[in-house]
Amino acid sequence: MSAPARPSTTPQHPSSSAASQLPPAFPARAPWGAAGSLRAWQAEAIEQYRQTSPRDFLAVATPGAGKTTFALRIATELLEARVVRRVTVVAPTEHLKKQWADAAARVGIRLDPRFTNAQGRHGAGYDGVAVTYAQVASKPALHAARTGAERTLVILDEVHHGGDALSWGDAVREAFEGATRRLALTGTPFRSDTAPIPFVTYAADGHGIRRSVADFTYGYGDALRDHVVRPVLFMSYSGSMRWRTRAGDEIAARLGEPLTKDMTAQAWRTALDPNGEWIPSVITAADRRLTEVRRTVPDAGAMIIATDQTDARAYAGHIARITGESPTVVLSDDEGASDRIEEFGASDARWLVAVRMVSEGVDVPRLAVGVYATSAATPLFFAQVIGRFVRARRRGETASVFLPSVPQLLELASTMEVERDHALDRPTKDDADPEAALLAAAERETSTPDAVGKDGVAGAFEALEAQASFDRVLFDGGEFGTGAEVGSDEELDFLGLPGLLDADQVTTLLRQRQADQQGARRARGPAAVAPAEMDHRKQAELRKELAQLVGAWARRSGQPHATVHAELRRRCGGPEVALAAPDELQARVAMLRGWFVGKR
Repeated sequence: MSAPARPSTTPQHPSSSAASQLPPAFPARAPWGAAGSLRAWQAEAIEQYRQTSPRDFLAVATPGAGKTTFALRIATELLEARVVRRVTVVAPTEHLKKQWADAAARVGIRLDPRFTNAQGRHGAGYDGVAVTYAQVASKPALHAARTGAERTLVILDEVHHGGDALSWGDAVREAFEGATRRLALTGTPFRSDTAPIPFVTYAADGHGIRRSVADFTYGYGDALRDHVVRPVLFMSYSGSMRWRTRAGDEIAARLGEPLTKDMTAQAWRTALDPNGEWIPSVITAADRRLTEVRRTVPDAGAMIIATDQTDARAYAGHIARITGESPTVVLSDDEGASDRIEEFGASDARWLVAVRMVSEGVDVPRLAVGVYATSAATPLFFAQVIGRFVRARRRGETASVFLPSVPQLLELASTMEVERDHALDRPTKDDADPEAALLAAAERETSTPDAVGKDGVAGAFEALEAQASFDRVLFDGGEFGTGAEVGSDEELDFLGLPGLLDADQVTTLLRQRQADQQGARRARGPAAVAPAEMDHRKQAELRKELAQLVGAWARRSGQPHATVHAELRRRCGGPEVALAAPDELQARVAMLRGWFVGKR
């Protein structure tokens, strides 16, 4: 549905009188239609808005669908019709404030992204401001006064942030209760808590639970069918983990196998440990995937999301060693973060490293490969991260996200097309919410700094060993692949999928790769001679000796443990340490001892 024709001349907005005095970066408002053609969902939502002229309107559209363009078209129409005289955009991060101001400038709306609470009023010639939720929460009375002084349209970007804390919700409501119009936007309307979101309508469902009610919804499934977003392949990696608990017990388990909630959280945390082999193995696989994608999309980039700044710096070191190119690192929403994101977005650099706090502020359309290396597992955060990779620039682009084989993450990956609403009156006990239980377990294990006493008794959780193996690919609700060693031909078959494919082609090729994998295994048949039963005691002793030698060599050479293990596997052959036979472990021990006396 297209927008009706506009008159060639329109009344000037009161602030337009200063347009001739503004620098080139602030042109007079663009004529109708200058924002470019609208997508079908945008035109439909705008027509609905025109018909109803609501004071409050909640639009839910999947990340990458074009919420900003939709909102700015509404803002332009309301300004031109003099329904409002001022626009306030509220965004989650400082970086998004600048993005909004830049996008608004392209259609002739002048927003001041540098407005501060200390100023009290925006500069001459601006049509409004872009602020953060934190900025509003720190001085709601100021923003209430600004909103009440002129007829104001308030655009609440990613409105779920209005419920980040009770005080934030109260502040947003106080600041914008007097707004003439409020337009709420989100790609992820659901939250993991039950804090109400200001200016969102809730209605009881058939089970008596109050859920958010959107005025217009455009989900990921709709956007995928319209080729508005990319199809996402989830590359799942499992592996053998070993860690020491606070009680001093040493535990070994395989990530992805049925485990208790606490053990799942601990195995997950062990996998993400920068000193283990899981992270560099997965980064290597992701970089191989990126290389394949760049054959057809030369500027494609990759991003790894870390839990905290310490892990982010360590991951950046792995990337530099693996690729020979230092990545762009964005540690927090600080003064230089926005510039670094913009520089990366305009370049053809391969890797970006971000901490989970800034994932929502990263809007780089060329990102095509991701590594989910954080311990967060809420549907809200997961959707925000995946949203960084789904923006389509041309038909046929795909996204690939690498993640641990954790049940909660695999479930979220398998149900990306499921629409969720924000539910109130929801059970909050761990027993009623498995996801909350997992996160609580993870938080309990990470609440104390890692340390082991000099007497050898563990004072906190300690990751000891993390090996990676390829598990499977999840796509469009299906699972493909039956596991493979890292670096094997079977893994490379899945990593080597072409970079430009539509959804049907992806499914066809994945089925073919899986059939080839199963056929090759049947052709090999059972081993001619069954391996002799391994002496588990000898194996345990050799693993312990190897770990001590690897640690000593890592301290001497300055290399990470994972790099040493990888080099030993490359030279000696054999599987990861947890699966290696005694003779394979003995070969690695002998090689390491030779390194200490200069035999390399």
